[in-house]
Amino acid sequence: MSIKYAKRMEYIKGSAIRELLKLTEQPEIISFAGGLPAPELFPIEEMKEVCLKVLDTDGKAALQYSTTEGYLPLRKIISERMRYSGIEIPADDILITSGSQQGLEFSGKVFLDEGDTVICESPSYLGALNAFKSYLPRFVEVEMDNEGMKMDELEKALEANPNAKFIYTIPDFQNPSGITMSFERRKRLVELSVKYNVPIVEDNPYGDLRFEGERIPAVKHFDTAGMVIYLGTFSKTFSPGLRVGWVAASPEIVRKYVLVKQGADLQCNSMAQRETAAFVQMFDIDKHINKIIEVYGRRRTLMIETMEKEFPKNVKFTYPSGGLFTWVELPEGVDAAAVLKKALEEKVAFVPGGSFYPNGGNENHFRLNYSCMPEDKIVEGITRLGKVLKTL
Repeated sequence: MSIKYAKRMEYIKGSAIRELLKLTEQPEIISFAGGLPAPELFPIEEMKEVCLKVLDTDGKAALQYSTTEGYLPLRKIISERMRYSGIEIPADDILITSGSQQGLEFSGKVFLDEGDTVICESPSYLGALNAFKSYLPRFVEVEMDNEGMKMDELEKALEANPNAKFIYTIPDFQNPSGITMSFERRKRLVELSVKYNVPIVEDNPYGDLRFEGERIPAVKHFDTAGMVIYLGTFSKTFSPGLRVGWVAASPEIVRKYVLVKQGADLQCNSMAQRETAAFVQMFDIDKHINKIIEVYGRRRTLMIETMEKEFPKNVKFTYPSGGLFTWVELPEGVDAAAVLKKALEEKVAFVPGGSFYPNGGNENHFRLNYSCMPEDKIVEGITRLGKVLKTL
């Protein structure tokens, strides 16, 4: 057959993480690959009550079509909760999406024509890069240090790329690096956005998962000109399977997202939206989140301590103050993909770092997730991985 596909299909590749997750379904594999929440922390018993409550009180509406914008009581809950991040935004300026991943896909559809420029952190979230790539943009990477994206380098990128359509950032416990952007850089980021008239897509799935230190206001907190599109989700703090996320932006921008959602899937799952709202109304979601923070913080610390003990001394890694990931840097010339092959022989998995750089290179990095494995497997898996690294 000689079927003619759209040109964009040449640029859409299978997710390296998703392909790895197929391997890690093998029960003997200790996987630090996916960004999976710990399933033992899912509120299953509470959700049994929630599902019955929704069906008993609002069953017909829960099983019916609904508005594209989303279930209004849920949007009001999100509006209230966004105040924790320093954001004041009405429910009318919030669109419910199928996880924040759909918000990323819609960002590409709303903003990008072929050849346009996306400015992003280096490295950046693979799922976002794949979502944007189908719209055939150019990527300009901005180097980070331990305070996040370097603002002087960002300004150079903005000056050199007048056709840039947006700046993509994960300011809190960045995926994959675990780095958190400082207060001053968030403020400066918005200033540069306004100066060069380039909006910001702020992706914040991990902001509630801080283990220590003061919470830093979201980038959108500093936004007085309507330049920041904020993407949020309940996937990391409640349930990834319900696929409930949101876009919060100025009325003009959020309307564009509503239009593309109408063409994509009409609306999000009516039942899932009501279940999420009912859980927040019936139970203490902050208590639930604090339990997650306690477990993940303990696993983070244990993983880092074991890495310090078992990894060769010339291997570097980040010490995140929240989120799900640490980022490992191997010596120059060591290919993390080759390390993975050896690690899989020892029944340990991780994600090689090269695919987190849209323009290639930096193959001597890899990402480790600490949220999903219990403590004994963290120690065993990192010990095995340390032995592999020492042999190389």
